[in-house]
Amino acid sequence: MNRSRIVLVLLVALLLNLAAFAQKEKSDAGTGGIDITGEINGAPFRLVRPASWNGTLIVYGHGYRDKADHPGEPNNRNPDIAPDPALISVLTGQGYALAGSAYADNGWAVQEGYNDTLSLVNYFKANVGTPNRTLYWGFSMGSVIGFKLAETSSVFDGLMCGCAVGAGATSSWDGAGDLLLAYDTVFGMTATWGNPGDLRDDIDFETEVFPKLSSELNSPANFPGFEFMRLVVGTPGRGINPPAPPSFYPGWVVTDMFFTTEARSELERRAGGAVVQNLDRNYNLTANERLYLNGLGVPNAQIDAWISAMNNRRTFNAPESARNYLRQNANYNGAIRSPVLTMHTKIDPLVTVSQEWAYQNTVAAAGRPNWFISMRNSPGGVYDPRSFLRRTDLLYQTYTNGNGHCSFTGEQLITAITTLDNWIATRTKPTSANFPEALGFDNSFVPPPLVQP
Repeated sequence: MNRSRIVLVLLVALLLNLAAFAQKEKSDAGTGGIDITGEINGAPFRLVRPASWNGTLIVYGHGYRDKADHPGEPNNRNPDIAPDPALISVLTGQGYALAGSAYADNGWAVQEGYNDTLSLVNYFKANVGTPNRTLYWGFSMGSVIGFKLAETSSVFDGLMCGCAVGAGATSSWDGAGDLLLAYDTVFGMTATWGNPGDLRDDIDFETEVFPKLSSELNSPANFPGFEFMRLVVGTPGRGINPPAPPSFYPGWVVTDMFFTTEARSELERRAGGAVVQNLDRNYNLTANERLYLNGLGVPNAQIDAWISAMNNRRTFNAPESARNYLRQNANYNGAIRSPVLTMHTKIDPLVTVSQEWAYQNTVAAAGRPNWFISMRNSPGGVYDPRSFLRRTDLLYQTYTNGNGHCSFTGEQLITAITTLDNWIATRTKPTSANFPEALGFDNSFVPPPLVQP
């Protein structure tokens, strides 16, 4: 390669590097802190470091954002740095540095979120400072990224996953397929949507699904059918309460049906095919659930007909390539490397609290940490055979009395992230005393099992 060609290659590389790390920095003259916004490899980011930095960096992982793939849909590309903007001043006032990425894409952007989160931490270290501790807190889809990071990366000293998809991607999306099958059984899908196992890849919830759904929701006579749907898929969790919780209906139907139609359609495009299966399902109701539906005027003959129709359609089987994409983005093996704190409302219409039961079992099945974890958790970082832990010693789960997906109060969020920070700093696992019931925590709650395997 001649000299001019080498110079040209180097120049192109330099320009690409500058484009990848385009940024704008502004100093906060009042405090001497910094606030940087920019873009890394197509992912908008923001980071804030107060003047009196306590040495801890907290990286935020946002939840699912609708991909603007239909006319009139907004395209949210904001690089949020906390689950609630009101928490930013509280946390920076306590000395925490905050950072967050919008990811390179919207939709089921688990892989993008994983890569962009790690890139953001590297950028912070190279351009702002090296943290004493680096924490992650992610919510809903951001929890999927968090659980994946906990198993595959040593960048984070501790992770908090809220309203967490603890059962993993395949189980969770299979549950969405169950819901659409139940809807098709009771109310019937429009043929142009596709079928419960394989949707049309460009289905639009607002213009196609919602008009039909809203007319059905507006009829009080349809409430029992929607309650059958809710109970047969185990929302908000089997055994919690057969009647719909207060303020649950009809909002849960709209939210869940968006995810099982348009959001799943976007995922199928990413995966290159249908992603859900139901070959191993066993659709049923408990005796109490039947009695509840009887009280709403649904006879057992109708309940049996619906259940039989669903069980007769246990035929959905996704192509292995698409299924593998979903497994990678992401299922878990439970081999967490650092402390993980989860927080869930007891009444969650979208990601049921039963998923915490699934995650606990996954972590427990992973057994003891390896020598690296043992060394990491030993005083002074020195390997000591006596320091071998169970994986479950690296997991703490807490629950709130909230009703809704990710419906946490500011006090609960601050309590959770500062408790995680203290766990890392002191090497002392939290107890129920760290989560006061006066703030809406329920320390006696035990999540019920998932309805399906």
